[in-house]
Amino acid sequence: MDNQLVWEDEYNIGVDIIDKEHKRLFKIINKLFAFSEEEKKSQWACQEGIKFFREHAIKHFGDEERYMESINYRNLQRHRQIHEDFRKNTLPALEEELERTDYSPESVDHFLGVCTGWLIGHTLTEDQAIVGDGVSKWENLLSKDEHEAIKKVILELLYDMFRLESQVISKTYSGEKFGKGVYYRLVYNTEEDDKKWEIILVFEEQLLIKTVGKVMGIHTNKLDTMLVNAARYTARQFVGRVSENLPEMKLCEMKEENLLTYEQFRDVFEREKMQVSLLFDTGEGYFAYCVIAPHLLQDGVGTPIEAENAMSEIESYLMKREKPKKHKILVVDDSMTMRQGIKEMLSEDYEVAVAQSGMSAIRSITLDRPDLVLLDYEMPVCDGRQVLEMIRSEDELAALPVIFLTGRTDPESVKKVVALKPAGYLSKFLKQEDIKRKIDKFFEVECIGKK
Repeated sequence: MDNQLVWEDEYNIGVDIIDKEHKRLFKIINKLFAFSEEEKKSQWACQEGIKFFREHAIKHFGDEERYMESINYRNLQRHRQIHEDFRKNTLPALEEELERTDYSPESVDHFLGVCTGWLIGHTLTEDQAIVGDGVSKWENLLSKDEHEAIKKVILELLYDMFRLESQVISKTYSGEKFGKGVYYRLVYNTEEDDKKWEIILVFEEQLLIKTVGKVMGIHTNKLDTMLVNAARYTARQFVGRVSENLPEMKLCEMKEENLLTYEQFRDVFEREKMQVSLLFDTGEGYFAYCVIAPHLLQDGVGTPIEAENAMSEIESYLMKREKPKKHKILVVDDSMTMRQGIKEMLSEDYEVAVAQSGMSAIRSITLDRPDLVLLDYEMPVCDGRQVLEMIRSEDELAALPVIFLTGRTDPESVKKVVALKPAGYLSKFLKQEDIKRKIDKFFEVECIGKK
């Protein structure tokens, strides 16, 4: 990774408030590069630098969105979603990794690689598109529901095949470099010869060593021919199992496979528009799953409005717009298995976010206030009681309902929980359907109370 970002004229979009902030973000990243090379003060310096970067990035997003609103930019909503994904998913996940690993060199490299790549790519594509000098890269993504289905299958397979408790870092991964990578491209045909699937899997080198290498009993810190060859077959199995779980993604015969250099991989990203581009942190290394299959969009394109169907299509459109919003729930638990289990159970009926610590929970609540917090009572460092106290100490958050999750159901433990006067408490040993029923009941009572 180069240790400096050089500002190029091509990054200017001609809007002063946006260009100035882009230059400032570049400078902050360059300082972080410098800090990361000074071991004695790298952790403290990185902590402060990352905080500074986050604050400026979020301020910049707000300024940029207000400008887009002022010129009635047609892709404002998509652009805002990309900002939100970076703000709510990518940055918090990268920061959690830094804290979890005590600012290890690998986690710092992850942070700098992902943020640098995202910043450059976003500036050259999405921001240039604002002023008509480029085309948005993310116009052809699959719908949110389709993305969620693919994400869920991949998370389950990463656990089933490798026992990796993973999380999504970004829903709009744009090819940014993270550590040493292996870039594997698979091309399949469909039942119709003129259509094809192009799937690119990106593995951080250490991930292959710790998964495929471990299964093969290979004890090495480097990739070799045997390990990469085994990884090829494992990757093909993985892609096949994804398609088995998603009938609409049925694959036929594999026509081509390639191992790409990073430069070749970047060429694909510059040339093509992705329908799926997800980045995961597996806990053992980063992994990306990218799909190019424009024919998938055909079923999702809106019906052309003509004289004969105008009224019915407009009525249908208005009904979709009036669909009630889902209640937002934040699940806070230091166990990835518990977080993901509850999220999967609730996601069909609720919009669910997760946090693995008390501090990340406060950050998540501040950025995007939920309607309910499901809070683990027993967490290291900052436990449920302390998190509840922090929430109640802020006037604007004091009324936010919190239900404790607890693994202890003896009378003394329950008494301690109840004394804090939460909105309720749930035993982690309840069946999933019982937890779901109690949460549904909570919102039913809430809605009745507000009438």
